[in-house]
Order: sequence, then C-alpha cells, then structure tokens
Amino acid sequence: MDKYEVIIFWSAEDESYVAEIPELPGCMGHGDTQEEALANAKAAERLWLETAKEFGDPIPKPLGRRLVFA
Repeated sequence: MDKYEVIIFWSAEDESYVAEIPELPGCMGHGDTQEEALANAKAAERLWLETAKEFGDPIPKPLGRRLVFA
C-alpha cells in the first residue's frame, strides 16, 4: 500500500472524527474514534486506488511528507 498523508480531525458538524487523504480527491473516512476514522480512510483508499486502476485514471505518487497528523 502506498504511503499517502492522512489528516485526522474532529468535525463538530458531523460529530465524528474525519480522516482525510488529501492527495486522493474525495478520499476520507469517518469514525467515533481516531482509530476508526483512520481504518475507514484506509478502506476508502484501497477502493479509490482500485477504481482508478480499473478506469485507467492517473494515480498520484505519494509526496512523502507527514504520514499521519492528529
């Protein structure tokens, strides 16, 4: 699995943690805990990459900055 940056933050609007993978547009996960949000984001990442490969869409290379920011 590639190493994309993950940003985890609390969303008062959603009343949950959000884990976002900014290098993959629209790729994020939510959860009641930071760990749950991260697990859901990693599942979304797998689906994002599989779908991009299936349709021949470009897949960004990881920039290699922060890996997790919480």
